[in-house]
Amino acid sequence: MPSEGMVCPRCGTPVSADAYLCPSCHAPLPSGDDEPADGSSSHSEDGTLPPPGAASPAAGHRPGGRRTGPGPGPSPFAGELTRRLARLDQWEENVEALGIEIPHLPSWAEEAARTAWNPEPWAEVVRGIERIAQKRIVTAFEEWEKRTKGRLTRLEAYSVDSRLERDQIEDALHTARSGDIAQALATYRQVDRVVAIKERHLDQAREELERVVSLLKDMAVLGVEPPQDPAECALELEAELRAGKLAALKQEIRALRLQAVGRLKANLPRYITEYGDYLVEERTHGIATELEAIELARGARDFFRGRPEEGLRRLRALQETHGVPTVRARTAASRASR
Repeated sequence: MPSEGMVCPRCGTPVSADAYLCPSCHAPLPSGDDEPADGSSSHSEDGTLPPPGAASPAAGHRPGGRRTGPGPGPSPFAGELTRRLARLDQWEENVEALGIEIPHLPSWAEEAARTAWNPEPWAEVVRGIERIAQKRIVTAFEEWEKRTKGRLTRLEAYSVDSRLERDQIEDALHTARSGDIAQALATYRQVDRVVAIKERHLDQAREELERVVSLLKDMAVLGVEPPQDPAECALELEAELRAGKLAALKQEIRALRLQAVGRLKANLPRYITEYGDYLVEERTHGIATELEAIELARGARDFFRGRPEEGLRRLRALQETHGVPTVRARTAASRASR
């Protein structure tokens, strides 16, 4: 229970004698030796308690006249405290991309700091939190620097210029170490976005290269002569990719694909017809070919619906698992003669 006559000098809430913060307004409470030098007390002349919110004559002073903090009026530290808390909130919102968490004041502590008569101790607490947060952010930036430079090394192997991004990484790290976390995070986002775009362009070119080479290989396996030897084509396209000639490479891939599709349109229907006849012949000899016929139909459908790579991949897989028609036909004829 609160001791008799012990009240918060700010809001008048009764408090226990050993409390150091008011449970209602979170204001720091004076210690037992903080009696006014002129002998006055927190009681009025008639012995009653002062009304809530009434300030004592010596509020904010210690014995000897040294002022420990502002009175009920605005504090010169309140503005700095608000700025620092806002900066921590901004850091916390932006460091999620770095994969880290930074410490922050609980909501009750923020309220106590904002309403305290003397918020300077709270400002020192916030400064300590800032130092811890900055250390974690700088460590995260150092790890990001290592990862991003590895990504840039891969891009540079394909003649993608990344000198600007390397300079910006150094700038971001230096800025973070100097304490300008907001600017460092802005540079981080810019570098990460640009590097991701360059990687996407490179990956798309690599995927298109591999698809067209795979198409040429499948044509050769199915007995349709490709417009260019797959092995030689792969070497030439890889050389252009590593030289960084992405625009010229894409044009060459498109032209090569058009030639391949043109030859397939002229020769693939005959292949599908012959393979279908072969499956029918096997079925007449008692060999189950329902699944193979379905795969043949799916491959033909993919090709004629504008997905030649997928269609040829199905047909090649069917041929590899079920066999080349000429070889299987001889096997079926041998079985029938026994």
